[in-house]
Amino acid sequence: MILTVTLNTALDVTYRVPELRPHTSHRVTDVRERPGGKGLNVARVLAALGHEVTVTGFVGGATGRVVQEQLAGATGIVDALVPVAGATRRTVAVVDARTGDTTQLNEPGPVIAPAEWSAFQEAYGELLRGVDAVALCGSLPPGVPVGAYAVLVRTARAAGVPVLLDTSGEALRRGVAARPDIVKPNADELAELTGSHEPLRATQDARRRGAHAVVTSLGPQGLLAATPEGGWRAAPPRRVHGNPTGAGDAAVAGLLSGLVERLPWPDRLARAVALSTATVTAPTAGDFDRGTYEELTARVSVRDEGRVA
Repeated sequence: MILTVTLNTALDVTYRVPELRPHTSHRVTDVRERPGGKGLNVARVLAALGHEVTVTGFVGGATGRVVQEQLAGATGIVDALVPVAGATRRTVAVVDARTGDTTQLNEPGPVIAPAEWSAFQEAYGELLRGVDAVALCGSLPPGVPVGAYAVLVRTARAAGVPVLLDTSGEALRRGVAARPDIVKPNADELAELTGSHEPLRATQDARRRGAHAVVTSLGPQGLLAATPEGGWRAAPPRRVHGNPTGAGDAAVAGLLSGLVERLPWPDRLARAVALSTATVTAPTAGDFDRGTYEELTARVSVRDEGRVA
């Protein structure tokens, strides 16, 4: 069993329009809704890969009820979300059908009271019993302490559960210091953490700050990994066009599934890059195209970078 944590869950709403033009009205040709937030996106991919997943985080209000209703019909996903008084946020993605570009609007999330944060920590400790790995993903809703992920990393480590952290800003800075097993920033998040815009140097620095392994997303150029076993650069065989929404979450699912399956690092990275690329080509944001994934898994280039950290 894998546990994913999404403190700032969402209902993802995707609008498709023929062409997105500022300062005009638009006729929406397609509307899709589904549970969202980074950890829920990771869980969806893990379930599609055949893993059993439990999801937790905060949920509340009418929007939260829609999220839970949709989770109830999801195969392989167990809902362990913790109720709060505030309303779950929505994210709105507007897809321009002409260009394929996406404009994203993200609400901030409900204000979490101290008692609600305490209740979550208690539930989280219980959920860690018997899981093989945990992913801590996404932004923090208002009211949650900025050091929340550091607390959750330490709790997982005390329980002997491997933990992957995927967040940004000060939450990432403090979380890294708690020594997670894997950190998965993108290049911008890594530069903000370390002050370096050179990915290799920044990845090394992030490891020195406490992360056991660092896997940096380089967008269409793939992934750069620095681990105790060595360093690798993984890249797709070709550049693809489409919607990159959820590609990073698919990469996290690839890394996490590879961890629990005890795959060697090159195979984990190949899976993560193939999933990420297949997400870009999928017709629905955040899904992955299985045909593309299966085609690319054996064709991802994984280059040994030596001991990079």
